[in-house]
Amino acid sequence: MKYQKSNIKNQKYIYYLLLAISSLLLLGCRGHLKESIINGLHSRGISPELTILITAMLPVIELRGAIPLGINFYNLVWYKVVILAIIGNLLPVLPILFLLDKVSRLLSHISVFRKFFDWLFTRTRKRSKIIEEYKMLGLTLFVAIPLPVTGAWTGSVAAFLLGLKILPSFLAILFGVLIAAVIVTGLSLLRVWGAVIVGLVFLFFIARAVYISRTKNNKKLEV
Repeated sequence: MKYQKSNIKNQKYIYYLLLAISSLLLLGCRGHLKESIINGLHSRGISPELTILITAMLPVIELRGAIPLGINFYNLVWYKVVILAIIGNLLPVLPILFLLDKVSRLLSHISVFRKFFDWLFTRTRKRSKIIEEYKMLGLTLFVAIPLPVTGAWTGSVAAFLLGLKILPSFLAILFGVLIAAVIVTGLSLLRVWGAVIVGLVFLFFIARAVYISRTKNNKKLEV
């Protein structure tokens, strides 16, 4: 059992590291690799604009991946990329706020979905202490910080779990998305230096998570 928990934690840290590496690649990507990927998408009839919109809609990636994709990968005008990324990031928010309760109740009768929702809700509660304490301000700050465990998706689920009102929650998430867009756009426009900053921030949080985890384990062993 202890081995399984340790293995899960190691997988989490590896996941964060891979996400950091992918962010660095998006921020600093140039040359033949970029051209081959873009040409591959074009050959399938997928426009850069649609790719950015869809990318921003995805959980975990959201606009933190979509904006570097548009600015550094496709070399599109930054304000066009930002508008598409914000729209894409906000599209799932209202459906989550309005429908998550009904959908989770309906699908929880199926074992696989019940386990998934149990995992999702438990994970979100652990990550949303700032929202529980500061309500709407906490929700805005939670969404605004462009890290793997934050964002509009997780913020929407947290708002539902904490019983926050839908309209104020949407506005708080909107402001958070706008702030995140400013941060990510600034880093993307810095290109190589932006990649360096992102890398350092990710490494800091990974090191912090590992340190906290080891400290807790050492305390348990002492007891």
